[in-house]
Amino acid sequence: MVSSSVKDVAALARVSIGTVSNVLNRPEIVSPETVERVTLAMEKLSYVRNEAARQLRVGHSHALGLITLSGSNPFFTDLTTAAEDGATLAGYSVIAGNSDEKKDRESGYLNLFEELRVRGVLISPVGNIVPRLRRMRDRGIPSVLVDRVSNDLSFSSVSVDDIAGGSLAVTHLIESGRRRIAFVGGPSEIRQVSDRLRGARQAVAGHPGVTLEAITLNALTVQEGRRAGEAIVERPAASRPDAIFAANDLLAIGLLQTLFMQGNIAIPEEIALVGYDDILFASASVVPLTSIRQPSRLIGETAVRLLLEEADDPELEPRQIRYQPELVVRASSAS
Repeated sequence: MVSSSVKDVAALARVSIGTVSNVLNRPEIVSPETVERVTLAMEKLSYVRNEAARQLRVGHSHALGLITLSGSNPFFTDLTTAAEDGATLAGYSVIAGNSDEKKDRESGYLNLFEELRVRGVLISPVGNIVPRLRRMRDRGIPSVLVDRVSNDLSFSSVSVDDIAGGSLAVTHLIESGRRRIAFVGGPSEIRQVSDRLRGARQAVAGHPGVTLEAITLNALTVQEGRRAGEAIVERPAASRPDAIFAANDLLAIGLLQTLFMQGNIAIPEEIALVGYDDILFASASVVPLTSIRQPSRLIGETAVRLLLEEADDPELEPRQIRYQPELVVRASSAS
């Protein structure tokens, strides 16, 4: 079967090829009667638009790329859904990828997005990705960082003040009477993790007699939280922390499962626990989890808006939007 062309559609609809192109790309400038006539012609001819060829002509596709750190973290699931909603309203689709905190996977998705000529990229990067994003911007593909800020502020970003969030979590634990606090998180090259630890240290610095131990893990997963919990359970009771601040809720849930269900450690009487992100499962865990809430949907919606504005006007100066976190107190740390 020979596929129909724009020329065939134009002949059947008795209009110019330019009119068919306008119906496909700018229907608002064509009369409704002409749009209907061209549409009927396309249906009769089973015309299928050659999207790849259109991308070559206009220089980009009607898609946005999105790379998050974790496909299993509900925080990023909510952020992705909000980004998709915002993109859809603007007439774009979203191609989403999960780096799984691995630089090679992140690089693979960026290669794919360049090949597809996406309109722009939203990314929560693993490490320092600025040089690569700069090269993509020079080729006409702008980027906005989500849940992260570039060191040189050369790219727009939408994030939460993670230093403030870390300080908020540990200040709450100190005010609850805790003195031996552990921070559980990693890898440290993830900016969000290092910022949350930095905030925790700032909170402890102002309280003599309070100690902070950093327990570094390989990933921000439930499994790694369980592993950290097992190591704490094996310690003599006197050398255990009396409070734990986990770098995200998945770690906190893994810790809670091991401490409470395997170690028979009372939460919060023996060890208070605070997570980060306030995912849906935080309030539904066996002991409802205190957490630092981030506005995940607002981050996704705002990031899409900034990206599309920069795609339309490459001369815009980078903008840094930073939201403040919120402490949500539940049973895992209540006095």
